[in-house]
This record gives sequence, structure tokens and C-alpha cells, in this order.
Amino acid sequence: MNNRSTPLLGRSPKALIAAVVLAIVHQYLFYGHVLGVSYPIFIILFYAFMYHLANDRMRAPTPFGWLLLIVNLMLSMTYVLFNNSFFYVLNVLVIPPLIFIHMSYMLSARRIEWWKIRIIQDALDHLFVQSTRHFPTVFKVIRLSTFRRMNKQRKGVMSKVLLGLVIALPFLVIVINLLASADGVFNSLLSGVPGWLDQLSYSESVLRLIWVIIFGFLFFGYLWGFIKQKTYDWEKRAQAAKAQLRTDSEAAALTVQSSYQIDPIIMATVLIAFNAVYVLFVVVQFTYLFGAGQGILPEGSSYAEYARSGFVELIAVSIINFAIMMITLVFGSAQGQSALKKLNNAMLYILVGCSFVMLYSAYMRLTLYEDTFGYTYIRFLVHAFMLFLAILLIIAGFRIHYARIPLTKCYIVLGLISYVMMNYIGMDRIIASNNIERFRESGKIDVNYLTDLSTDATPLLIHFAQKEYPELQESLRNQQTDLWRDSNRAWPSFNLSHYRAERALNRYFEEEITKSH
Repeated sequence: MNNRSTPLLGRSPKALIAAVVLAIVHQYLFYGHVLGVSYPIFIILFYAFMYHLANDRMRAPTPFGWLLLIVNLMLSMTYVLFNNSFFYVLNVLVIPPLIFIHMSYMLSARRIEWWKIRIIQDALDHLFVQSTRHFPTVFKVIRLSTFRRMNKQRKGVMSKVLLGLVIALPFLVIVINLLASADGVFNSLLSGVPGWLDQLSYSESVLRLIWVIIFGFLFFGYLWGFIKQKTYDWEKRAQAAKAQLRTDSEAAALTVQSSYQIDPIIMATVLIAFNAVYVLFVVVQFTYLFGAGQGILPEGSSYAEYARSGFVELIAVSIINFAIMMITLVFGSAQGQSALKKLNNAMLYILVGCSFVMLYSAYMRLTLYEDTFGYTYIRFLVHAFMLFLAILLIIAGFRIHYARIPLTKCYIVLGLISYVMMNYIGMDRIIASNNIERFRESGKIDVNYLTDLSTDATPLLIHFAQKEYPELQESLRNQQTDLWRDSNRAWPSFNLSHYRAERALNRYFEEEITKSH
């Protein structure tokens, strides 16, 4: 009994206090505030909370562990540096799963490698199962920490006193607020000691208290799920089976491996069938592909019609081609005749080449479409996706010849780096710049869309209004009014892009007033 309670009493009170403090900070940073500088501050505190209290469960530092830490911190900083609404929402969905995967990778007793899909299962297990099973541990920690030095009689008295306080506390809050509302002198007395009591309404006080209690449980349960992780029976059986598998012969292992491979003749037939169609398509489209920019289009087609037609289909086919390549590279048999293997590799190279031609065709169509109708978020993101897919194809192309290239590892690292780059590339500013350049060439511009861009583009739009397009001034005035309405944001919601745009607009209109006088 003592051996079991000693570790619990050693670290658990400190962990529970830290979880409650972190929950208090959490409600202070996020209750009633939009995300801003509060987000990276909390992420840093959360990492410190987990790593400090569970440092004995942490695996040795690895390059991927550092990469994921940097990615999470950089993504959280976007809420301070930028104001793009698309990534504002998307990062709310992306950052927490990345943090949970990072915690699972660094602290889980299972020590799952980061490129294996089981890491997601382990992260979900810690988030929903391992954490919730430790919610009752909170009460056990309080009981053991409070009563371990008392005799039986004192424990009974103290239990009843605490129970009475717990029952009375919510009713006392209600009664005190009602009496303060009914009597001004009593309210003045309460407002003096302490001064902040009259500033909190009953509903807000209760909500903040509930917030702290819920997140205190969540933070402690999540931490303790790593410190005292439960091993399931099926895991023990799987570990035993894995140990037994190591003692089996290599021939049996090869038999198991070969059951997941596709016959090379079947794969060659599939690749030849697809490539025959793709080569014909590329030959037919080659003239239009490289001649559209010089006005060589299919008969009866305008630039807009050509740009719009077939774009989505080409992207879809490129994705299908990429899937075929992945299946061939991962499940294609390494055994068999050398000539058949060379044939399959040649077919894969043709597939890569045709896919690049299709991507380039789609890229040109989208470029023509943007020249005609302007630049938007969706079109920018599609451009980025095509470039990303092209890089994936290049890596897959190298993998055809160099079989040791780890595709899964490469794609995970590339995906993380690419996503961070998309956050930091300044999408709004690039879209605004391209639309302004389009105006200079064609005289066409969508003012409403420009002013709907985030404050990241505001300094560029101010310069454009000053030098070339004074008609934009009214829209900028409306944006300034909107920013004024948000100027009373609390410091946890501070955003650098918002702050710079507000200062730039104020300076711009002050100069305009000075010029008019």
C-alpha cells in the first residue's frame, strides 16, 4: 500500500497544483478574447508543464522531435504575426493534433516511431482514454495529500467541513451578488475588499470557475496518462507475438512480406494500359499546352473557356497517377525477372513524365484564368497544391531508381515544412500584389475583393491608393473604422498585423488631411 501511494504523493500534488494554475492562466488568456499573442504564450507554458513534470518519461531528443516542436511554435506565432482568416481557422484544427502527436511521440511508453500510422492511434488513446481514466485520481490526490497526517477522527471532521464548504460555496456566491445588488452600502463594502469583486457578474464568475475546474481536470489527466500509462492486455499479447516472430525463420518472414505484394505482371499490365492513354492525351494536347500563351487555342475556344475547361479533371488525374505510383512503389514486388522489373520502372518514369505534363497544363490553364478573372485565395492555394504535388512526384521519381529512399518519412517532413511555409509566405500580400500588377496591364481590378483581404495586405493597398488608385480611399476608410471598433482588444488578443495596419491607416489619413489643408 505504501509503495503504491509514495510515487503518487511525491509528484501528484505538484502536478495537480500546476494543472490548476495552467487552467487559471488558460481562462485568463482565452476567456472572452480572440486568439492573438495568448496562443504562443499558452503553447510554451503547456510544453513547460508537460516536459517538466514528465521529464523522466521523455525519450532522448531526436531531429523529428525538434522539428515538430519548431513547427508547433511557428504555427502558434502566426496568430501574432499574421491575420489571414483562412489559416486562422485551419490552424485551430491543425495545431492541437500536432501537439498531441508530439506529446505521444516524446512521452508515450510505447515509443512508436514517428512515421508509423500507429502514432495517431497512440495520441488518441492518451487524449481520450489514458487521460479520462485519471480524472478520479484528482480526488485521490486531494484526499491523500490532505488527510495522510491526520488521525481517523480529524479526517472525518475535515471531510465534513470540506463537504459543507463545497455545498455552501455556489450558494454563497449567489447570495453575495444578490445582497450587493440590493444594498449600495454593502456593495461599496464588498467593492473595497477586494476591489475586483464588483466587476465580475455572477454568471461570468461561475463560468470562469467551471472553465478552471474542467481544464484543470483535463490538464492533470492528460499529464498523468503519460506518467502512469496503462498497458492493455492486447498490447501484452502483441508484444509476446512480436518476440515470437523474431525467433521464426527468415523464410517465414519473407512469406508474410510477400503476401502484401502485387504480382509484377499484373502491375506491368496496369501501367501499360494507363500510359497508353496518357501518352495519347499528351500528344494531342501538346500544341495547346505550350501555345496557349501565344494565342494558339482549340478551335472555337476563348481564353476563359480554355482556362476553365478540364482544369479540375487534370488535377484529379494527376492525383490518381500519384496514387498508382505509391501503390506500385510500396506494394510492387522486388522479386521476379530483371527485364520485367526494368519494364515496370520504365512505365513508372513515363507515368511521372505524363503527370508533369498534365500538372503543367493545369497550371497554365489556371494562370490564364487568373489573368482574366483575377487572383483569389482558392486559386492561390490550388497553385500551391500543384507545386506541392510536383515535388512529391519528383521524390517518387527518385524512389523508382533509389529504392532506399523512405517515402513516408520524406513526405511527412515535406508536408510539415510546406504547411509552415504557406503560413509564412504572406498569401494576402501576394494576392494583392498580383491583382495590382494585373490592373497595371489590363486596367481591371476588383476593389471589393482587395479590401476583403486581411490586414496583412493593408500597407500595400495604402501605397497603391497613394500612387495609382485614389478611388481605393473610401474602402480603406471603412477598414479603418472596422479596426477602430476592435482597438479596445485586451493584450492577449494582440496581433502585429492588426496593429501595423491600424497605424498605417491612421498615418495615411492624417497625411491626406494635411494635404487637403
